[in-house]
Amino acid sequence: MFTSFETANSMVNGLNIHYRIGGSGPALLLLHGHPQTHVSWHKVADRLAEHFTVIAADLRGYGDSDKPEVIERSEHYCKRVMAQDQLELMQLIGFSQFSILAHDRGARVAHRLAMDHPESVERVVILDIAPTLSMYQQTNQDFARAYWHWFFLIRPAPLPELLIETDPENYLRSVMGTRSAGMSPFSDEAFSEYLRCLQLPGAARGVCEDYRASAGIDLEHDQADIDAGKKLTCPLLVLWGQEGTVGRCFNPLNEWKIVAEDVRGEALPSGHYIPEEVPDLLFEHIRDFFSNQNNIY
Repeated sequence: MFTSFETANSMVNGLNIHYRIGGSGPALLLLHGHPQTHVSWHKVADRLAEHFTVIAADLRGYGDSDKPEVIERSEHYCKRVMAQDQLELMQLIGFSQFSILAHDRGARVAHRLAMDHPESVERVVILDIAPTLSMYQQTNQDFARAYWHWFFLIRPAPLPELLIETDPENYLRSVMGTRSAGMSPFSDEAFSEYLRCLQLPGAARGVCEDYRASAGIDLEHDQADIDAGKKLTCPLLVLWGQEGTVGRCFNPLNEWKIVAEDVRGEALPSGHYIPEEVPDLLFEHIRDFFSNQNNIY
């Protein structure tokens, strides 16, 4: 995995962020989802590195990045703070402007990063989410049953943390393996890495605090943008799995058009884990989306 990449750690925004970097050309930041790490990009990263300088980072609370202690309202894990981590990382590496490819939780960080720092974000690809506020506001029984972990993880500490720490492998398989594709998209090497990282001290806390922030302070930030008439201004490509829950329970394209000015997208023949289920098709869409930017392709 990541044959052309180097592994690095950098202190930004008061904590250590772990990442891999490879390739050359315009900067592309890759942000993963739950309950994974930057390794989720392993099937597409090397090909992207032929056209971009690719930075695949672990979000705070995940992987080998730091996992801060809890403070009031889970503010250490609000998407505004998590976005600031990634902004400072890219600036430290030497990129004042960059694009983002992001899945799941990472896509929520990308949303906030592009909203708070439009001068830094050129283009964004969002994978298999609708905006956080719209998903909570439109939650129904179908969604709640499929995304049970959303409501489990936001329960007060320490119950969710204790249950995850008791059997992290079972937790991973219960979340990842019960989606439409089962465990088939995940290589043994990648799954072993997800498990190793979930077993690290503070990992269960980081996961839970990420979700607690999204059910609280993040919703306030998103609503404030809507109340102020503030929208994402960069070009946005939204892709979701036609076999997944997001496309079944929501209209992702319409929901993103509420909060962004320049949106396109479609469903892919995939479940939730697009980078590992259909990496070749994902690459084709990325290629088309970036084809007119800086003559990359």
